Amino acid sequence: MRRIPAVITTCAATLAFLVPAGLAAAAPAEQSYTVVPYENVKVRKLPTKDSAYLATLTAGQSYTAYCWTHGQTITDHGYTNDIWIGFADGFSSAVYFKGDQYANLSASAQC
Repeated sequence: MRRIPAVITTCAATLAFLVPAGLAAAAPAEQSYTVVPYENVKVRKLPTKDSAYLATLTAGQSYTAYCWTHGQTITDHGYTNDIWIGFADGFSSAVYFKGDQYANLSASAQC
């Protein structure tokens, strides 16, 4: 039997947490939330607009999010917020999602 170092197993578990809905073979055990962007929004590797671009979420579609974190402050359409929504593989500014300042994620769902 092949043994896998604990570090690799831990990294794999962390990466599984970051996989977007529909792309993972199995859903993460952590709490998930449904979020809906009101306009197309980019997913970034880190919670900053200058971070690497990963994907675009389509306005009006539902997506699975797992947590929120503080990141770069974004101002758009009269809203200012430093909350970024955590998906399986990246982050999007909460400014672009329907709901409250956390895109309706629980205030305790901090990454």
